[in-house]
Amino acid sequence: MKTVLKWLASAVLFAVAFLFWLAFLSPRPPLTIDPGVLAGDGSTLDYCALPVLDGSGKSAVDIAKGNTPGCGYDHFPLPVLAGCTEPLPPGADDIRGLWRGIEGGHIGHVERVEQCGSRVVVTAAGIIHDYGPNSTAGLNTNDTEGSVLFTAGGREFCARTSASMIWEEGVLNFYVFGWGPQVVRRYRDGDQLIWEYADGSKTRMERLCRLPDENKIPEPRGARLKLW
Repeated sequence: MKTVLKWLASAVLFAVAFLFWLAFLSPRPPLTIDPGVLAGDGSTLDYCALPVLDGSGKSAVDIAKGNTPGCGYDHFPLPVLAGCTEPLPPGADDIRGLWRGIEGGHIGHVERVEQCGSRVVVTAAGIIHDYGPNSTAGLNTNDTEGSVLFTAGGREFCARTSASMIWEEGVLNFYVFGWGPQVVRRYRDGDQLIWEYADGSKTRMERLCRLPDENKIPEPRGARLKLW
């Protein structure tokens, strides 16, 4: 019996160590986003003036995949899907725009949602989650969570993330790794956007036309423990 318990304890420790390595120490995903998107200033745009998705411009697959530089961008970037006019697929709702939490678990949270074809990009709090067909990488998001657990040698360490964004009956559902549990839901309720997050919260958001000044530069998140 003791041997079995020791084996189980060793297996659990190994699994925990592997998951920690995978999340924080494994190589970061390659940065495939267009450098011009990160260099530009997304705070200058009118997010109530949305492009018409009439198929006259680029398709989603023509544009490089967007993802997060390091553990977060240093200022609000330009839209990833600029110039893309591919119509939305059947079953997808149009939730494009800039949104701010006004009620529920994350009041004050601001996020930008882009859509083109079956591609969706969510930009908020220093991170860029991009799902769908593109010219440089796979379908699922492949970036970081943005919350820095610790720093070492001047480098920030935050958890890697990967998820799919699937439209199901008018709801945009996020699934871990594309096959794992559902962790996020986004859907419209009249003129507002509802965001259900993995922490159990439910946030009601209003539409904004301009990015608030306080959201131009993301606030550092996480414990940020300094090891050396």
